[in-house]
Amino acid sequence: MSIIGDDTGTRIARRLRLERDARGWSLADLAERSGVSKATISKIEREELSPTAVILVRLASAFDLTLAGLLVRAEGDGAPPLLSRAADQPVWRDPATGYSRKQVFARPDHPVEVIQVEMPAGKKVVLPASSYARIRQAVWVQSGQLVIIENGERNVLAAGDCLGFGAPAETTFANETKSPCTYLVVLARS
Repeated sequence: MSIIGDDTGTRIARRLRLERDARGWSLADLAERSGVSKATISKIEREELSPTAVILVRLASAFDLTLAGLLVRAEGDGAPPLLSRAADQPVWRDPATGYSRKQVFARPDHPVEVIQVEMPAGKKVVLPASSYARIRQAVWVQSGQLVIIENGERNVLAAGDCLGFGAPAETTFANETKSPCTYLVVLARS
């Protein structure tokens, strides 16, 4: 398993620049489309700042990509194989919360993605509605307890519980316990 972190910071920085250049966008254009400041984008591209999950989601959404799509593109050119071996599934850690995101399966030419997330005890991530544009997803808790607040509705999920998401809305994923929580995210592009 490869850890997406220090060595992939360079790849993420390069990929952001490539995506921006391919569209002919300036830093200001990407900032306007993503809601991320020009200064922050510039620091990420210069590898002076490690982006959080929330920032990466906003940037990916601006490019009409999922977070997984952006990370897959950052990891390398060419389509990954249909078989996703456990040892080859990249893991990315959010520097703000410490949560880890393992890309179990993702291909640019396949409509389904599978992600395994471990949310540390007492941590939360709030993702903007734009993260859910053009996708449908379900979260299936494998261990621990997860609180999901979507569109103002609070759901507490225990191991084995699964929640399907509605229309795009700001969503909070929180582990309010003293133990880690592991869950799978299954999403399909619409």
